[in-house]
Amino acid sequence: MLNKFKLKKMKIISKMLKMTAIFLVVLGTQSCSNDDDNNIVDPGPQNIVELAIATPELSSLVAALQAADGNLVSVLSGPGPFTVLAPTNEAFAAFLGGTPLDQVPSDVLSQILLNHVIAGDVLSTDLLNAGEGYASTSATGAGGRNISLYFNTSNGVRFNDAGSVIPSGADIDATNGTIHIIDGVLGLPSIVDHAVANDNFSTLVGALTATGLDGAVAGLTQGTVLAPINSAFEGLTLPTGNALVQTLLNHVVGANVFADDLVAAGSGYTNTLAETMGGENLSLYFNTEDGVSFNGLSNVAQADVVATNGVIHAVDAVITLPTIATFATSNSALSNLVAALQLADTGTPTVPWINTVSDASAGPFTVFAPTNGAFEDLLLELDPSGNTALGDLAPATVDAVLLMHVVSGNVQSSGLPNGTVGTLGGNITADNTAFTLTDPNNRVSNIVTSLVDIQGVNGVVHVIDKVILPAQD
Repeated sequence: MLNKFKLKKMKIISKMLKMTAIFLVVLGTQSCSNDDDNNIVDPGPQNIVELAIATPELSSLVAALQAADGNLVSVLSGPGPFTVLAPTNEAFAAFLGGTPLDQVPSDVLSQILLNHVIAGDVLSTDLLNAGEGYASTSATGAGGRNISLYFNTSNGVRFNDAGSVIPSGADIDATNGTIHIIDGVLGLPSIVDHAVANDNFSTLVGALTATGLDGAVAGLTQGTVLAPINSAFEGLTLPTGNALVQTLLNHVVGANVFADDLVAAGSGYTNTLAETMGGENLSLYFNTEDGVSFNGLSNVAQADVVATNGVIHAVDAVITLPTIATFATSNSALSNLVAALQLADTGTPTVPWINTVSDASAGPFTVFAPTNGAFEDLLLELDPSGNTALGDLAPATVDAVLLMHVVSGNVQSSGLPNGTVGTLGGNITADNTAFTLTDPNNRVSNIVTSLVDIQGVNGVVHVIDKVILPAQD
């Protein structure tokens, strides 16, 4: 499910070091011929810090390592292996913009530097073979997770669209890892920074910018963005105005949600930042039976792109604004309800059920949705022999039963009355303390408290454990 970047454990000697070695040999030969008493001492293998100190164009990096919290000089002198993306002095000067290094908070400086360190030994050949993708740096981002690093090799080797490996700076071999010298400092990325850095999100970035939501998403203190890749928008006519704003917000959850959180839960509902006309946040259904899917429409293509203020999961389809039908059809636990709606439509309902629950402009309605088990229990209630199937019932009968489950208006669980509730098929009695519904035949349905307030644009769904029946003659 998860597209993890795998680090290969191998090393090569760079052309730079080969040239350095040849130069030392030549210099040593010349010195011995001129003065046999002057011996050239080969410094031998060096670790990452020793190589950085010995490289004049990395003196700013060395100064930053010495000034930062976390004793990074000692850390990067350790056994590793580490891969260090080492900005040049010119890169540091451009990044600091005239601000003295000692004025950068040492804890912030430490995280910036750690954003250039990958655990493991990553060679340019590894990156070129992958083409593009994500690795994890040693900096700490949302939820205490390691910040992600985007790389792309379509034109050299570039990281976060902020720094590229200079031609002579790849694969510098150290005793405890590898250095790649780069021409830019990699700042700590927000969600929007990550999206902007990856051209696969350019359509999404354009939509966020056009609606002014790019600033709002960048300003989140925590959040999860389900980011459609460019191909997800192909052939799709996006709405305009507030409908577009709400569609984009339907891809944003106001909390950090990682792939392992979703897998551990298996399936369930959360809320996005999108809202109905009444101000209720829309619901989002997730299921991990086969990958990670949302509302039965969109699947995760790349999980856990970690930023400073949240996480991105790239998805392969735009998650359009959900209706009651969206939640009924996406959750297999409500498949019997969908079958009942379809059966009723074969009769002569005043308005076809499927059209009603699918129409974003209809309603709003409150739907008490029986589980699959509730329908199975009803069939046994009607025929204890177990020989009656849902399809054996008359469409008109099913239509009348379904009407008992629908109330005009958007009634969330907090607004459930205590007493008579008028459904489209007749009155039932609600108990907002016990969370029960009693039909005209004194049959009691329990509202499943973990499955309430499933909010769509045309109404809200509350799951119940018993089918509600109209008054029996």
